[in-house]
Amino acid sequence: MSREGGPGAIVDETSRIAEVLAVLTREYGEIPRFLVYASPFQLLIAVILSAQTTDRQVNLITPELFARYPTPGELSRARVSDLEAIVRPTGYFHAKARNIRATAAQLVEGFAGEVPRSMEELTSLPGVGRKTANVVRGTLFGEPAIIVDTHFGRVVGRLGFTAERNPERIERELQAKVPPRDQYRFSMMVNKHGRLFCHARRPDCPGCPIERLCPWPGKITA
Repeated sequence: MSREGGPGAIVDETSRIAEVLAVLTREYGEIPRFLVYASPFQLLIAVILSAQTTDRQVNLITPELFARYPTPGELSRARVSDLEAIVRPTGYFHAKARNIRATAAQLVEGFAGEVPRSMEELTSLPGVGRKTANVVRGTLFGEPAIIVDTHFGRVVGRLGFTAERNPERIERELQAKVPPRDQYRFSMMVNKHGRLFCHARRPDCPGCPIERLCPWPGKITA
């Protein structure tokens, strides 16, 4: 469906976004939780580790990590080599080990051991980009948050809600289209839908609950 053509097209897209969210909410129920954590600090570290790997892989290594370093203070004092040994299965383990230790130190030194709330403060932490910050802001603080990962970007592109490929541009475009109260739920529901149906290589279009709302010309029909 076109995003051009005046007010009628804008209303149509707004209605379609609302219907996509309604259908996915009926389909999946509660807002999904992909990472296992027991505190704001643990969520922040887990999301940093989730870059370029699967949530499943992160969930396999965080029990050991948080058992050994349950607080920002303890993690900030860890040896990088010990952290590398734990987080190695998540990939990019040299950088991730340094980042989580540095982030823990910055939490202690700059935020009294607490996870900050603002985008500016969160993205000042090592290893924290806008996607990580939006996960934290939406999950912990109930803030409006468009969370752009590969699943989200793929699905909203196929749905025709954006033609952008750059994550920050996708974020800005969807922020303008999805009501603030719905942004976090929309992000998480669309993410789950990308994992279950709208796969990168062979999406399950015949089984997709929002197939009728999707204009993607590459839909698989059988």
